[in-house]
Amino acid sequence: MPLSPGHLLLCPRSHRPKLTDISATEAADLGAHLRILSRALCRVTGVHDWNVVQNNGAAAAQVVNHVHYHLIPRPEIRASGRFSESFTMFGRGVRSDLDDDEAASMAERLRAEIKRVLEEETGRSKL
Repeated sequence: MPLSPGHLLLCPRSHRPKLTDISATEAADLGAHLRILSRALCRVTGVHDWNVVQNNGAAAAQVVNHVHYHLIPRPEIRASGRFSESFTMFGRGVRSDLDDDEAASMAERLRAEIKRVLEEETGRSKL
């Protein structure tokens, strides 16, 4: 249920219920990946404002019992004159549904842009 086109999830491969359950190395790796994904996401969507959200526990709106980060592009609605639109920080909120073809196209563009970001930063791709 993406809140906006380009909404991404990042999670470690190993199962960890909460942020306090991951190792220092996993935390550092997730942080590095958040930065890389953020750069690629901005380039692909053209949206340069975004939220990074990470919930811990049911009372904090964690639905999936696995550490994960949401990267949520936030298009500038004030500059567009669409004052009636709003976005919620958590929950479903106002969103545009993507069809399968749009989602596949965006995923392909994101993969290519992540590769470019990695090449720019390391001189070689890890993908």
